[in-house]
Amino acid sequence: MSVKDITTDDLRRMKNSEGIILQGCGGEPQEWIDGINSELTKAGILLNGTKFTDVCRFHNDGVTCLLFPFSKDVQLDAGKLAMWRIATHDRFAGTWLSDYVPNRLGGFTSEKRKPDCALIGQDGNIFNLVGIASHTLKRCGLAEQAKEMSSRVMSSSSYEEALGVIGEYVNITDGSESEDCDEGQGMSL
Repeated sequence: MSVKDITTDDLRRMKNSEGIILQGCGGEPQEWIDGINSELTKAGILLNGTKFTDVCRFHNDGVTCLLFPFSKDVQLDAGKLAMWRIATHDRFAGTWLSDYVPNRLGGFTSEKRKPDCALIGQDGNIFNLVGIASHTLKRCGLAEQAKEMSSRVMSSSSYEEALGVIGEYVNITDGSESEDCDEGQGMSL
């Protein structure tokens, strides 16, 4: 069994995945994994001797969380798991990955929808950079992402964090790369 440390940005890129997230899992992660696997086996949720083996740990809002991702290697009774999640919510604050990301992290992102944006060599004022990136996103038909990015940049706590947020939405370039939108994106303003 392995525990992989991931970031909330990694979670936002798991759009086509599902799993259960347990919140407030401080301490030794292997103890949590063994305990949850044991509890789910006893409850008849994990089937045919399968267990969650590739669990991810991340931190959000000062809380350590574990993601037990669903995979073809884990056979489970989804109906019983749904009931277990509800019955144990007061203990584990369990939620589905597909609920956690939109409700706690602002939604999923898609790497392939990041247009190139020439920010290197521009005036480094964060308002200027977010304006350029926002214009690029809107030009590529991604007005909602432009609005979301601007909001996240304005609520960031440092210049470095703000640049990181911009980089989640656009590929930061020096202008020598093409600024064309990815295939399938519109060109509306």
